[in-house]
Amino acid sequence: MPAARESLLDAAYTALARRPWSAVRMVDVAAAAGVSRQTLYNEFGGKDGLARALVRREADGYLAGVERALSSAVDARERLTATAEWITLAARQNALVGAMVTGCWSERLPRPSLAAVPSSAAVPAQRRADGPLPSPGDLVALVRDRAVAVLGGGRARPGTETAELARACELAVRLALSCVAAPPGEGGVAGLIRDALSRQTTG
Repeated sequence: MPAARESLLDAAYTALARRPWSAVRMVDVAAAAGVSRQTLYNEFGGKDGLARALVRREADGYLAGVERALSSAVDARERLTATAEWITLAARQNALVGAMVTGCWSERLPRPSLAAVPSSAAVPAQRRADGPLPSPGDLVALVRDRAVAVLGGGRARPGTETAELARACELAVRLALSCVAAPPGEGGVAGLIRDALSRQTTG
């Protein structure tokens, strides 16, 4: 029941914005979603399963935002700039995304193990959530590789060109992450990325 699952995840996310994860009660999440507590347990297995599913959903949403940013402009540098801006915006606005991309989990947040856990879930989405969750390094690699694929246009390129493109993409991602920890001054994220990429291509 995908609609109930999404409603439960929405309710859990809203509850997390109001109180630490340790104080979020399953009965309250079920009530806020308008479903029975048994439905919640059927979907997630328990609170740990709910936490894993919530982290997985937010990671998927973050990566979907990366996809949108990469298709938002024609020029490669502007696509990377838009991607960097999305990374910093998502990390600032969503505490779970911020924790995932930096590895800095506060005591308020659920912190499921990144390793896969044994799963007996009957729900396919939960079996996926019970699988490995992405580390900060995994997310850097996923965004870099997706950017290379989009900006490369799916064409075969000489190895040096592909390596240079991958380096530029990873530079943009890592600069964006540094802006999450220490927001840039004048020119913001966009100015920093444009300047760095310009220097890389001319240097």
